[in-house]
Amino acid sequence: MSIATVNPANGETLKTYEAMGEEEIERRLQLAQATFRTYRTTACAERARLMNRAAALLDEDQEEIARVMTTEMGKPVKQARAEAAKCAKAMRWYAEHAEELLADERPAESDVKDSGASRALVRYRPLGPVLAVMPWNFPLWQVIRFAAPALMAGNVGLLKHASNVPQTALYLEDLFHRAGFAEGCFQTLLIGSGAVDDILRDERVKAATLTGSEPAGRAVASTAGEMIKKTVLELGGSDPFIVMPSADIDRAAGVAVTARVQNNGQSCIAAKRFIVHTDVHDAFAERFVAGMTALRIGEPLQEDTDVGPLSSERGRADLEELVDDARRGGAHVLCGGERPDRPGWYYPPTVLSGITREMRIHREEAFGPVATLYRATDLDEAVLIANDSPFGLSSNVWTEDETEVERFVRDLEAGGVYINGMTASHPAFPFGGVKRSGYGRELSGHGIREFCNITTVWHGA
Repeated sequence: MSIATVNPANGETLKTYEAMGEEEIERRLQLAQATFRTYRTTACAERARLMNRAAALLDEDQEEIARVMTTEMGKPVKQARAEAAKCAKAMRWYAEHAEELLADERPAESDVKDSGASRALVRYRPLGPVLAVMPWNFPLWQVIRFAAPALMAGNVGLLKHASNVPQTALYLEDLFHRAGFAEGCFQTLLIGSGAVDDILRDERVKAATLTGSEPAGRAVASTAGEMIKKTVLELGGSDPFIVMPSADIDRAAGVAVTARVQNNGQSCIAAKRFIVHTDVHDAFAERFVAGMTALRIGEPLQEDTDVGPLSSERGRADLEELVDDARRGGAHVLCGGERPDRPGWYYPPTVLSGITREMRIHREEAFGPVATLYRATDLDEAVLIANDSPFGLSSNVWTEDETEVERFVRDLEAGGVYINGMTASHPAFPFGGVKRSGYGRELSGHGIREFCNITTVWHGA
């Protein structure tokens, strides 16, 4: 099993790591269990102090960790800095709000009396060690959006990160240790995917969260189901971006470019399917294609780069297969569609039109800067196309008509509906999807309570 930093801009292997053996895994599981026994009783104010300290250290490390992320998975360094800043913000948000989010709930007095109790409450208690299986595309953010609420709730974390971002994974463990968290509060497991099943089966691990592919989600959910353990799954998306006639077409097209190519197009919540009302289709398409064509592809450590390389050679090959399949089915390539003649795993911003249901790209997630363009005759057809997907993570709608807004909010099958803007996660709002995009929620109060024992406390009269 290869655990290594391989620079996607040139294919050079920079660092390699040995996978942890059984003895080291066992040591870390024991440490997690032992640490939880004491950490679970710490005051929320003390957890908040440690979390704020971790956020301050992350701010200090921003440039260093941004360059590490860029070197490991290829995102433009300016986007990596923004990711680090976003993580520090989320850590501070949970440090500030965790106590109120986890406060005891008091049922209505009439219900308490009706139950025969003198008093009653609902309390949120931590579960224990939680295993996090995380992907490479947002190597810092994906982990922090789990770790910050989990640690603030009194749980401890075990991170199995993607094998191509080991330096980021080790940095995260070091960050929490430097902040003053006990060694067993957050541990990185340098292991291959084959070791996950045994760890999840271990009785000391109480729950799991996974962000990643459908096959990985099925594997974790299957084992967790067999062991009767709680899971949260976020398995990707093929988000629709719907544009109606009342929209500001210039602004919609500009945002559409960013929404598609953020993180080199390798984002679960990136808009991927652009569904445009026929009255404004051609005007939008012209502006959208022009914007995609104008993007600068380059070395991701350079400040003026808009789109860097994909994270792996396999990832680029998978994307090319989707584009080639669409071509064979009659799709039109409005821009891009050919890999550039340069080292590294680059692929250009690409727009395809003439998509049919028989093409793989209509059903599968394109994890790279490839957009599909659809024409809709009215709102009903736009909703039909949007929901004709196995995924349901988020969605984007551009309209100034409030009646249309209400229809889209009611009818779109997604975990989020963003009106006149692009999908973006924020610690105050729940994040997650439906259908094959997974289940459960991260972030907000919903996220911090996912890995809590929701306990009824009842006192007799």
